[in-house]
Amino acid sequence: MNMMGFSVCCLCCDEPDVAGSERCRSCIASHSRTRERLSTQATSKADRLAREFVTMLSNPAAHTEDPTHGEMMIHYSSLIDAHQGQAPAKTIEEMVAVFERQRNKRQRSLIRDVANQNEWNDVELDAEQREEMLAKITGERPKHIPSWEELLSEVEELLEGDEG
Repeated sequence: MNMMGFSVCCLCCDEPDVAGSERCRSCIASHSRTRERLSTQATSKADRLAREFVTMLSNPAAHTEDPTHGEMMIHYSSLIDAHQGQAPAKTIEEMVAVFERQRNKRQRSLIRDVANQNEWNDVELDAEQREEMLAKITGERPKHIPSWEELLSEVEELLEGDEG
């Protein structure tokens, strides 16, 4: 229900919150039909407003900076967290820990996750491997890449040449 933007219904429901119960299934089915209707072409201001509100309600934490609805989104997020058994941070240390977890949490993207399913996704190539791959792509011979030792010896030769 949260992902559909209708958690407020669960918050106000008089039935026990039991996943898979008949009441939950009927509400989810009803809300799914509403979401399908909202996903069609918006033909009126009311349709656009409803779509905007459902978008905000499906991810209230992303709209806490909204000048009009931000305060309500903060309140709504805290109600959802309390309903799901997540207590808000009370100390500065807990708050810092929450921010760190959010910062380190990898954002999921179905498109990116599917597109990046290759063996080279997280491999760091060295300079020689990069040149070899570039040569394969361009059809040119790979050029020689000097090592640090070779570069340092060239610098030493240049410095010796300036002294002499």
